[in-house]
Amino acid sequence: MTTFDEREKGYEAKLAHDEELKFRAYVRRNKLLGLWAAGKLGKSGQVAEDYANALVNAQIEGSDDEAVVAKLRADFVAAGLGDSEHQIRQEMAELLARATRDVGAGTGGSH
Repeated sequence: MTTFDEREKGYEAKLAHDEELKFRAYVRRNKLLGLWAAGKLGKSGQVAEDYANALVNAQIEGSDDEAVVAKLRADFVAAGLGDSEHQIRQEMAELLARATRDVGAGTGGSH
């Protein structure tokens, strides 16, 4: 194997690792976001966990951030909390930063 081949394999491995960390950070962010939203919606215990897990699963199954925002907005409006898209997006950004730090430090887990 040449030095170029070794570098290429190393780069591919790093890219795959970085993508895995990014995926885990988004999963963690959505779990935290779901728990945050569940609290605002008056959900607690297993109901809050189930709500958060549904948010995680929705994005894993192909929903993007816009779908997550739309779902939370609809749930907030239905609960009489009003339209708080800015608040949702701000919380998403803060939780992504936290989740990225957690996952990078090895404390984030997959959920």
